[in-house]
Order: sequence, then structure tokens, then C-alpha cells
Amino acid sequence: MESDCRIPVACCRPRVLVLHALFWGLVSLRVFGAALLSDEKTTAPKAQIEPCWIHEDFVVTAECSQCNAFQTRSWSACGATGYVERVNCTRSNRDEYKSCRSVVMEEHLFWKFEAAMLALTALFAILVVVRQRSLDRLASEKVRRQIESI
Repeated sequence: MESDCRIPVACCRPRVLVLHALFWGLVSLRVFGAALLSDEKTTAPKAQIEPCWIHEDFVVTAECSQCNAFQTRSWSACGATGYVERVNCTRSNRDEYKSCRSVVMEEHLFWKFEAAMLALTALFAILVVVRQRSLDRLASEKVRRQIESI
């Protein structure tokens, strides 16, 4: 009676298991290390005051536009998305810059995602067809050997 197990014997060898454990250990170390480093950066005390648009009502005076190279380096509002809009707080009457999400950027990211998903779909469809042909070939070879042995 044959086993229904689909795991190849080569995957159960100690060397392969150690390599898998090492790989996933390094991946998790990288992920948790990055999370810890980002926590350390965010807990540092900030000398900046909070922008007025967090606590007050505001009016957008300049629509969302892309930051240039200088603005990206010097304005903290440009760091998050690369786009800013100019807002005027109503109570304090201060002009400040607020990070925003561009419709063009969002549409571009959406189509990049769609293209990646289409490419992955095609790749895995091809892999399924190749694997099915390989399994069919093995099955027909097994049947041929059984018939020859009779």
C-alpha cells in the first residue's frame, strides 16, 4: 500500500531541515530586528511641536502636489508619501504643509499591483500545467511497466 504523503524524501534529510531552520531564523531575525529598530526611532523625544491641522479645522489652500528633491530632504511632511498639500488652520490662521496621497500615485500603484498579480497568475498556471504533464508522464510510465511485467 502506497503512502498518500506528498513530501519528498529529500525534504526530510537533516541537512535540508537545518538549512530551512537557518533560513527562516534569519528571516525572522531580520523582521523582528527591523521592528525593534523602528520602535527605537519612534520613541526618541521629538523637539518639534505638533502641526495645527491635527487639533484644528483646516482649509486646503494648495492641492496635493509632488515634492521636489529639496523638499523631500528638508520637510518632514514629504517623507511619508512624497506628496504634500498646503493647509491653512482656521483658528490659529497658520499655513502649514500636510502629507497627502496623490490620486495619480494611487492609480500607478494599483496598476503595478494588478500587473504583478497577472504575472504571478500566468507563472503559476504554467507551473501547474508543467507539473500535471510530469505527473501524467510518471503515471503512464508506471502503467506501461505494469503491463510489461504481465
